Amino acid sequence: MRSLRAETFTRVIDAVFACNGGFLAAGDALTEPVGLTAAQWQVLGFLEDGPATAAEVARRRGLRRQSVQETVNRLLRNGMLDRLPNPADARAPLLSVTRRAKEALRELGTAQVEWAEDVAQSVSQEDLETTLRTLRRLRETAAQPRLL
Repeated sequence: MRSLRAETFTRVIDAVFACNGGFLAAGDALTEPVGLTAAQWQVLGFLEDGPATAAEVARRRGLRRQSVQETVNRLLRNGMLDRLPNPADARAPLLSVTRRAKEALRELGTAQVEWAEDVAQSVSQEDLETTLRTLRRLRETAAQPRLL
């Protein structure tokens, strides 16, 4: 028999999955005018801070490397990314956003702020901060190796 805590945690996971689906749909709607998807936006947003490998993007975003590589390949074909030599590993090029990607990200930034302001109105600042702390803690805990 599951404990109340385990049952509640399972409901939290379900709610997070549902939110993720909603956030991806909203991201796709926000990115459509600039010819991107939410997944592409996520990769470009990470690389906006500086070049990285596809594996680094996947690891830091908690995504599957294969999915990130597929997204990267589309972004390379669309002129949103450049490959740079990687002095640490010649087999894993560094990825860098292009000027075209920077323009798209700038345009998306404005739309995202407007969307976030609208959505955030329905939740108190205190609840948002508690949710953020809780999700960060759950991510840290879930990332730790466990014996099943």
